[in-house]
Amino acid sequence: MSARRLLSFAALIPISLGLLTAPAQAAPATFTHPGVLVSRPQLDFVRDKVSAGAQPWKSAYDQMMGSKYASLSRTAKPRAVVECGSYSNPNLGCTDEREDAIAAYTDALAWYLTQDARYAQKAIALMDAWSATITSHTNSNAPLQTGWAGASWSRAAELIKSTYTSWPNAGRFATMLRTVYLPKLLAGSNSNGNWELVMTEAAVGISVFLDDKTSYDSAMTRYRNRVAAYVYLPTDGTLPKTVPGSGLTTRDQIVNYWQKQSTFTTGLTQETCRDFVHTGYGIASIADVAETSRIQGQDLYGTDIGERLRQALGFQSKYELGTPAPSSLCGGTLHLGLGPVTEVGYNALHTRLGIAMTNTQTLTTRQRPAGTNNLFVAWQTLTHAENPA
Repeated sequence: MSARRLLSFAALIPISLGLLTAPAQAAPATFTHPGVLVSRPQLDFVRDKVSAGAQPWKSAYDQMMGSKYASLSRTAKPRAVVECGSYSNPNLGCTDEREDAIAAYTDALAWYLTQDARYAQKAIALMDAWSATITSHTNSNAPLQTGWAGASWSRAAELIKSTYTSWPNAGRFATMLRTVYLPKLLAGSNSNGNWELVMTEAAVGISVFLDDKTSYDSAMTRYRNRVAAYVYLPTDGTLPKTVPGSGLTTRDQIVNYWQKQSTFTTGLTQETCRDFVHTGYGIASIADVAETSRIQGQDLYGTDIGERLRQALGFQSKYELGTPAPSSLCGGTLHLGLGPVTEVGYNALHTRLGIAMTNTQTLTTRQRPAGTNNLFVAWQTLTHAENPA
């Protein structure tokens, strides 16, 4: 048996026995920079592959560079108060903020991969425009908006601050993240799992950028609780776990929260029976935080979090690929559309640990190059496909 397969087998033993869980404290003694979702070794691997014209990285790079988000003529559209209501009504700056944040991250990646300073300067211009303007997010979707935008802002800021020579207003941007975003993110929303998960993703990323160990630990505690309550494993018992303080105490309450699904199967998520689009958001954030945690020195992939991620990916991928749903699953009707969300988790579990993930592999390779969902997921084939770093 190869060393790689021994590693993957050994990594799964504690999970199967229910012995290994993520420790309560997570912040490293010193944060690694860049260290939000992508590390320097990962990006160096990508740059070498793109330079060699290797696939799928070259096609993923071309996709990113040809997108509107990489345009050097882009003009930021900041506003002081971003008001986001349910179902984007009203949408006062919400799309503009999310897309400017994705553009800043796109430009930061383009800068690192090309070493063309124009992209770093464009990322800085976008971030400076918003940090000079925004004061708050309001209305019912404000917590979700801070999660979506904050996740991309933190990736962009982390890359630029760590790899570019000059960003005079970096301190002002840090103040924006600390005062406009972080308090709302750490307060939580008590909403559907994908809200809480992207909010913790943003809070973790911002905490890394700010070197804020207290906020990092707070966000990681919320993340661990939410992941356990988002993906079902048989070791949870006859009912899924609940988030402490959620108020879900009876079977009827839990079934209702799980979109009225009363049969619980390995890999089912809290939003599977809602639709796969929102489920994909949740899965993406589970993987993204685990990846940032790994870069920061705490590998969660060998814990119950990694097992929940593996099972969620496999379960949803199977049905996304066309397997008919049994009547016991969402009444036999699924609303598909998982999105470009599988690369990070698949790479961590399959490429690095050597775990067989047949359905996830088929779906992931079929969707390459995975682009962006225009909310907070972007260019993960480029950054994480077959990336051993």
